Amino acid sequence: MSIVPSAGKPKQLLALLALRCGRVVPISTLMEEIWGDSIPRSSTTTLQTYILQLRKLITESLPPDYPGGAKSILVTHFNGYQLMIDSCAFDVREFERLSVKGDLALESGDAATAAKCLKEALDQWRGPALMDVPAGRVLHMESIGFEEGRMRVHGQRILADLSLGKHAMLIPELRVLIAQNPMDERLCAMLMVCLHKSGAPWRALQAFRDLRQTLSSELGVEPSSRLQELHRAVLANAPDLSLHAFGAV
Repeated sequence: MSIVPSAGKPKQLLALLALRCGRVVPISTLMEEIWGDSIPRSSTTTLQTYILQLRKLITESLPPDYPGGAKSILVTHFNGYQLMIDSCAFDVREFERLSVKGDLALESGDAATAAKCLKEALDQWRGPALMDVPAGRVLHMESIGFEEGRMRVHGQRILADLSLGKHAMLIPELRVLIAQNPMDERLCAMLMVCLHKSGAPWRALQAFRDLRQTLSSELGVEPSSRLQELHRAVLANAPDLSLHAFGAV
């Protein structure tokens, strides 16, 4: 049985407690998430009502003889609440575990294991972070962090596949990612290497020009020195072109 409430504000409350599972979340943080700067006078009573609703849902999902009942899972503290559930059951924790395993494998030179672990980490995602939860100020910041983490792991997985020589296969995926993130130099560098290794150095040069034009028009800046060095290597048709050689990763 699901303990996720259907109403928006209790759902926000449960999401924030779950994301910080095992830690005490201050009442002030919970109120900020639910009401922002417009905290009503009845906020304390209303928050307690939401907690009672969550405990009722938890109780309905527990066996009758569960020791401590719902209060042992959603614990009240002097100035906050704490959700006590095995965090290993959360997909976000599995994502983090697999990401670390993949990062370590990539760092040690085991690209095949890295690609496998990082792909499994990304498979934990089934849409945008907190997709079905109304997000206040606190959850909004949490979701930004999750999306940044997913983007980093996605880049690491592509880097692992690059190390496995899958240059041509990665070009369509990188094109999509760059369309979504047109000022991301790391993605541009990976695309340039893929295009060069696939026998299309002129397309790699065009990718650099596109990024340079976007950075100039949007921010008034030039690409980094590392990316410019990679650009010069493509111009020179360097045979040993790689991201590592030019510090572009």
